[in-house]
Amino acid sequence: MIWHLSNRADPRARDIADRHYNRQKPGTPQFVPPGRCCVLYTETDSGKALWVTSYPFAEYVKHQWAGAWICSAFRNEGAGTASEMIREAVAATRAFFGEPPELGMMTFINTKKVRPTKRHGKDTWGLTYEKAGFHLVGKTKKGLLAFQLLPKDMPAAEKALEPIKEDHNEQAETD
Repeated sequence: MIWHLSNRADPRARDIADRHYNRQKPGTPQFVPPGRCCVLYTETDSGKALWVTSYPFAEYVKHQWAGAWICSAFRNEGAGTASEMIREAVAATRAFFGEPPELGMMTFINTKKVRPTKRHGKDTWGLTYEKAGFHLVGKTKKGLLAFQLLPKDMPAAEKALEPIKEDHNEQAETD
């Protein structure tokens, strides 16, 4: 497990969230949609990453996958292999929330804001999610690609690591 538990106002995670294409108000203290959430953060020798699972109450959801967990942000800035990181984040989400909802987990990709990957000479989106077990299941009314990971395809629950503590004395010790 590479992921550490974080929270919706962690400044380190917020810095990464500010660089994610769906961030609505960069710089604001909180970067997660309202409601239940599982925020994960990691730092490795090679980079950093952020994952956010939102678990909105179905009655407030407007798309056809109401009740599913939503990957509302994943940004990998060189911290590891993205598809493996996604699988671990799903495992950590399962440990955090418990049994997944019947509709599993969804993620949505805006093809106007994400660069495609070439596959057999064609532009494709969501390849990393497909490698992690998600399947393209349609589009939202606004045209976002919808990818779903059903509970039967999810990895077993695995707890995320404890939050990374900020060491405020680190600078003082090196002076």
